[in-house]
Amino acid sequence: MKEMNKIPSFQKDHDKLMPGLHESGTAHGVTTWDVRFKKPNAGDFIAQPALHSIEHMLATVLRNSNKKDNIIYFGPMGCRTGFYLLTVVLDGAQVKRLLVESFAAAIELSEVPGAKKEECGNYTEHDLSGAKEECAKYLKLLETL
Repeated sequence: MKEMNKIPSFQKDHDKLMPGLHESGTAHGVTTWDVRFKKPNAGDFIAQPALHSIEHMLATVLRNSNKKDNIIYFGPMGCRTGFYLLTVVLDGAQVKRLLVESFAAAIELSEVPGAKKEECGNYTEHDLSGAKEECAKYLKLLETL
């Protein structure tokens, strides 16, 4: 098998990554943001049902925000330490402001959007209260940055 180059996210020293909001880079006009909830490899990960619910909640809130045309994607990291947000034409201050507003709105949701059987490929694995708890912790962190 031909040797493959490491992708940019695998070239970062994960022992040095900390929770917060980090710009990962821009390619083809799309900026990737590391929405880091947890310190990598520290044993504290987002539980899968909460991770799944946060994905649904934030993807919905972001795509209904006043910056919806700037949102390309929001989804979880496989390591369960956070999420990736892909945007166009937004700077760090705008993304932070948008995330503060979006996490606050997500915490107010009374149900997980798109969590019915006909809407979700794994509808039985959601945790609204766990998702809200993780979102509240991250919002508190975001507000200190």
